[in-house]
Amino acid sequence: MSSTYTDDLRLAHLLADDADSLTMSRFRAQDLRVSTKPDESPVTDADTAVEEAVHRTLGRARPRDAIEGEELGKTGWGPRRWIIDPIDGTKNYVRGVPVWATLIALAVEDEVVVGVVSAPALGRRWWASKGDGTYAGRSLRSAQLCEVSKVSSLPDAFLSYSSPGGWVKTGRGGGFGQLLERCGRTRGFGDFWSYMLLAEGSVDIATEPELNLHDMAALAVIVEEAGGRFTSLEGTPGPYGGNALATNGLLHDEVLSLIGDD
Repeated sequence: MSSTYTDDLRLAHLLADDADSLTMSRFRAQDLRVSTKPDESPVTDADTAVEEAVHRTLGRARPRDAIEGEELGKTGWGPRRWIIDPIDGTKNYVRGVPVWATLIALAVEDEVVVGVVSAPALGRRWWASKGDGTYAGRSLRSAQLCEVSKVSSLPDAFLSYSSPGGWVKTGRGGGFGQLLERCGRTRGFGDFWSYMLLAEGSVDIATEPELNLHDMAALAVIVEEAGGRFTSLEGTPGPYGGNALATNGLLHDEVLSLIGDD
């Protein structure tokens, strides 16, 4: 690695290692504690344990950096901000489905420059730093370069999406239905996995109508460093638009014409 952010990426991997130990120790535990947040989404004792561990480590290693997490909110201020989703796919986690991950990102002046997505129950991790490409594997020492696909037409494209209900609720159901009809293959892998499959070139389009920053920050830099595009449904680059469209780049404008804002 030769990136400006090599040390930050190594630290993100260490944070992910700790998170993996905590989440796997509680995965499918008979005494897993689950509560419901005001937005009616679930949170487990593993979610809070991971975020607390991240705060402790960053407090020692990067005491001047801010932290923004799903469960503990924002602490600190300044140009460097770590953005954390302790378990993306908590509903899967609660039900014993192994498709969930810890998402760790670093933004500098609102540009996401480091991203790590660690899915220990799948035995897989993905990471990227600005200008240094996207990689996947079990660790820094066993990594493969990731690149998006070269598919250039919707009839040949593989679309991965989340629950269709959100598309209807946000008034985008018609456009999303058209996209489903136009694509050659569609599957609802959902959550982080859609975007990691896109970065690996296995799918060509991944999109969701409602997301928070902590859901997207790590995904955005991983997709972009793999050669893809990551925007809002309005076409604004990056993870700050409240929703997401990620593609291999070749299909992006055509997909936006179907599901994006006029």
